[in-house]
Amino acid sequence: MLSRTTLVGPVGLARQALPLRQFHIKSSGLRPKHGQPQIYKGFRRKTSEAGEDKSGHINAAPNEGILFLDNVFPLKLRWLLRLPFLNVDKSIPELLKRLNSPRIGAADPMSIIQRALPKDLPIKVTEVLPRLKEGGAFVKFSHEPQIELKEIEGTLRDYLKENPIKPWFNPWRRVRTFLVKGRPWIEDLYRFPSSRLRVEFLPIEPGGEAAELSQETLYSIFRRYGKLVDIMPQPVDSKVAPKFAFLNFRLIRHAIMAKNCMHGFIVPGSEGGGKAGTVLRLVYEQKMKAHWIRDWIVNHPRITIPLIAALLATVTAAAFDPIRTFFIKAHVTHSFHITDNMYYKWLMSQVTRANDLLSFKRQKSDEASLSVIWEERKDDIEQIQAWLMETADTFVVIQGPRGSGKKELVIDQALKDRRNTLVVDCKPIQEARGDSSTIGATADQVGYKPVFSFMNNISSLIDLAAQGTIGTKTGFSETLDTQLDKIFQNTAIALKQIALEDRKKEDKDAGIGDDEYLEAHPERRPVVVIDNFLHKSSESSTVYDKISQWAAGLTTSNVAHVIFLTNDVSFSKSLSKALPDRVFRQITLGDCSPEVAKRFVINHLDADSSDNFDGDEKLTTSQRRSDLGQLDGCIETLGGRLTELEFLARRIKAGQTPFSAVHEIIDQSASEILKMYILDVDRGTRSWTAPQAWELVKSLSTHEQIRYNEVLLSDTFKTGGEAVLQALEQAELITIVSTNGRPYSIKPGKPVYQAAFKLLTEDHVLKARLDLAILSELTKIETQSIDKYEAELNLLANLPKQPGELAPRIKWLLAKLHASQAKIEKYEEEGGALKKVLHAEY
Repeated sequence: MLSRTTLVGPVGLARQALPLRQFHIKSSGLRPKHGQPQIYKGFRRKTSEAGEDKSGHINAAPNEGILFLDNVFPLKLRWLLRLPFLNVDKSIPELLKRLNSPRIGAADPMSIIQRALPKDLPIKVTEVLPRLKEGGAFVKFSHEPQIELKEIEGTLRDYLKENPIKPWFNPWRRVRTFLVKGRPWIEDLYRFPSSRLRVEFLPIEPGGEAAELSQETLYSIFRRYGKLVDIMPQPVDSKVAPKFAFLNFRLIRHAIMAKNCMHGFIVPGSEGGGKAGTVLRLVYEQKMKAHWIRDWIVNHPRITIPLIAALLATVTAAAFDPIRTFFIKAHVTHSFHITDNMYYKWLMSQVTRANDLLSFKRQKSDEASLSVIWEERKDDIEQIQAWLMETADTFVVIQGPRGSGKKELVIDQALKDRRNTLVVDCKPIQEARGDSSTIGATADQVGYKPVFSFMNNISSLIDLAAQGTIGTKTGFSETLDTQLDKIFQNTAIALKQIALEDRKKEDKDAGIGDDEYLEAHPERRPVVVIDNFLHKSSESSTVYDKISQWAAGLTTSNVAHVIFLTNDVSFSKSLSKALPDRVFRQITLGDCSPEVAKRFVINHLDADSSDNFDGDEKLTTSQRRSDLGQLDGCIETLGGRLTELEFLARRIKAGQTPFSAVHEIIDQSASEILKMYILDVDRGTRSWTAPQAWELVKSLSTHEQIRYNEVLLSDTFKTGGEAVLQALEQAELITIVSTNGRPYSIKPGKPVYQAAFKLLTEDHVLKARLDLAILSELTKIETQSIDKYEAELNLLANLPKQPGELAPRIKWLLAKLHASQAKIEKYEEEGGALKKVLHAEY
């Protein structure tokens, strides 16, 4: 804002004695030029942008008037008012002083004012008040009593029309001037001009009445200051006081002129101002209201919230996706794995030589004992490696019971020399509780960082609140499927970049596309190993469906080789959804042969044995043990499952005999069977009952395998028998053996389970209790059958006539009823004997 410049001199000084053009600007005010005679003495008065004595007004005494000149300052300089360090009263006079240069005299604002006032105008300027934010200036003057202000205004306006003054900053519009009729409010607030004015109608005295001027009256008063676009009176039903009307001018400068000339003007009653007259108070009204963007966003949530969600998603994808792809690549290539660093490997080798720690012995023992297994499975290892070198899409499934060494076979042997491998363990993903935990577990498996899984819960709450408020979802929250798709999509991009990173322009096939290149070079593709596939698949299949679709996309686009490791024999049902027209390459792992199992245990014992000398003879642990002759019988009981064999070797190494170690394994397995399949069975979470599981345990305790269809025909499995058997196979209590695609026999889930089944059936109390439960279940089944037969017989008995054709049906129902009753009596007799056992034994 510019400071007011004060003229110095007595009020009554004649204009001819000191022409206006004889002044120049100094920081202290308007002074006469050097060389001109100073024929007066006077006083100096300084005012500011806030008016005389900072009162906010400029007053005119008798024989004085005030003019307002526009187009003196550029309106674009209004931004200077927002500068906090600018002192208006001190800075603007200095600015005016610098502008008063002979080189740019035409640019001097005071020069513009001097040129606007003719020499022969009979007035004497006493004060000049520049208004920077309004682009003009107030000029206060005195005049002879016989001269009217209207004559001065008319003469001055005619002069400016004949001699237009167009400043350099606005060469298309001339300077205009009007007489100030009201009492202008000169404020230095942060209120900026607008083309719209709010005209308020006030009484002359407090408590009086003010008239609401009509549109015609307002037009006649304000049209002289510029083109009016519209006049909008206050709505009739509005109770806002004081009454008001809006004036819309075509240009901002017109509104500025009207506001400065008519603020505080009293409209007399003769011109429509009422009996006592009406005072006009004018203020700028911004057409674009403050905070309109915020208000629009708040008032239109159905549009703005989805737009904000889309914007956030776009920014997140642009900012974080490259970072996440980088971390996935580092996870696959093991860039930040210290165990793959050459210096770390050298250091660990030196530590291994210098220290004989137990952990290193155990690792050596494990490697030595497993080498026997790999020799037997050498063909499977070579087969997997051969499949990975084929150009066709590779979709390999390694199926086998838990503890059969699937993961070690693939990762430690078949992929031992592969550089880029990604292992995705489905177990922590499937066992995660809640969407956030599932997202976090999935991201951790593929190296997807950063991941804000907790934001999913917050977004869901926001979405729920918005839906309750506006009735529709905002799109802030994303479903689990969407989040998993993002993670797997980024992983696929990273895997493709890894597969193509060694491609060079000098290669012979540099001219082919990326897809053709990956198809021609299967050795470049990374390998994705999906471990524990279909683990607890009965609880939820969402994760497995997504993984299957993602794996199918990787193989069909030749981005990576995919190997599934699963315990589930029904894996083809899940994978066929993703690849219905493909044949899976499959390897089924079983138990080791007795010879290999025995060598495994012996090698495990001898791998880390200390050196013992008996004279010149070096003896191993197996040679020093005299009880290893029991191994043949123990291995026949345990079978060839690696987990049981390793446990046996560790127990023998701890000092137990093979027989005692096997008995401990059998006891542990029996306790596991009771807890998981019989005693703690919840019908709501399990698909079988305790009597059904016990029926299989009893049958398999005396037979290595039983007929599949024979089990289905038994009374215990009459209802939903196949679903129960499949659930027990999933739980690994039994194994269903198939031939030509159909199941034909049932075996224990583990070889050691047969001995555990036999141990359980030898417990008379437990056997009596569970057999009694079976009899109760069978009695309930027969009772339901009897009720059904009796209901039908009752229906036939109530018929009006008994035709002879009903005799065979009645005879059949009676026979069935008699047979069911005989069974119930038999079950009660057997149950009585079992109850005696429960009463007599502990």
